[in-house]
Amino acid sequence: HPPKNWGDSETMGNLDPTSEFIVSTRVRCGRSLEGYPFNPCLTEAQYKEMEEKVSSTLSGLEGELKGTFYPLTGMSKETQQQLIDDHFLFKEGDRFLQAANACRFWPSGRGIYHNENKTFLVWCNEEDHLRIISMQMGGDLKQVYKRLVTAVNDIEKRIPFSHHDRLGFLTFCPTNLGTTVRASVHIKLPKLAADKAKLEEVASKYHLQVRGTRGEHTEAEGGVYDISNKRRMGLTEYDAVKEMYDG
Repeated sequence: HPPKNWGDSETMGNLDPTSEFIVSTRVRCGRSLEGYPFNPCLTEAQYKEMEEKVSSTLSGLEGELKGTFYPLTGMSKETQQQLIDDHFLFKEGDRFLQAANACRFWPSGRGIYHNENKTFLVWCNEEDHLRIISMQMGGDLKQVYKRLVTAVNDIEKRIPFSHHDRLGFLTFCPTNLGTTVRASVHIKLPKLAADKAKLEEVASKYHLQVRGTRGEHTEAEGGVYDISNKRRMGLTEYDAVKEMYDG
């Protein structure tokens, strides 16, 4: 896997300047904290210790990234409802994660951080130690990508991440290894929605992956699909995002 390279975000732009098709744009990556095993092997004490580290690190973020960390433990009903309404709250893992023992000691050590504009989000100990997410309404991939790169570089200065020369950044699910980067848009595809086979064919031609509106294992609602880069390994971070942009 090639060395980390975020490239130049200036070469990207707005995928849908008239906001006709793209509802929202999102880029995320996953990270594991050095010195801690993957979630199934963590003790409750380690979960709590990690949450403490992550929370104090994120509280040092400035400018646009400045925000609040919400631990899942002892969360008030109001906060919970607000996070659900924003589609920020992750639930206890699905049957796949439960079978892999990734949900032990729930909700210990789990938390959510977001900035005031709700365009930057960090999940702590959902499936990976960290999921770092940048998103906003519309199709301005350049802005979304730039925000993510700034955030990751900033967090990386404060917390060492697990990295492997051959595998890239380490994550719990092997499909994320390498760059761990997934760039996606929620896009209205009324015509292609009527022809699933055609949609899949076009997508695979451009190395894209099609998911339902609410992500993996869900249906498309109102012809809105989640379209993202399929490849995360064997290419740079920049190229992974550029593949989605070009496609």
